[in-house]
Amino acid sequence: MVISHGSYELDDSPARIDVEGLWAFLSTDAYWGRWRTREDVERQLASAWRVVGAYTPTNARMVGFARAISDGVAFAYLADVYVLPEVRGDGLGKELVRTMIDRGPGAHFRWALHTDDAHGLYAQFGFSPPDQRYLERPDRRVASLPD
Repeated sequence: MVISHGSYELDDSPARIDVEGLWAFLSTDAYWGRWRTREDVERQLASAWRVVGAYTPTNARMVGFARAISDGVAFAYLADVYVLPEVRGDGLGKELVRTMIDRGPGAHFRWALHTDDAHGLYAQFGFSPPDQRYLERPDRRVASLPD
């Protein structure tokens, strides 16, 4: 599925993902995942239920990304959502999230995610703090890392 947003294309083809660009961002700029190795990121990419990349039309450079894992029936987890700083501000991030959760096979799923700084963005798509039924065991590797 290819969606146009202004001068960008959003595409859910795994073959189009720029692994080098993905690794460059996640290993240096993503506060949520700098602890991962490149092999970890490649394994996560290979086992993803769905990926969506955002691309410039002129040179097809990947400037945004989102990944999801899912049981394929009722639940999905949204991860590694980003838009490069130089192209932020024109709604590309919103369109990336919309394409992932509302324009595909998981449109009716229960979605979950973790974020430290984008609550306002995700609230626009119906995400809210969990209720009393939701429990979580934190990742022990991340909790032990120094700030």
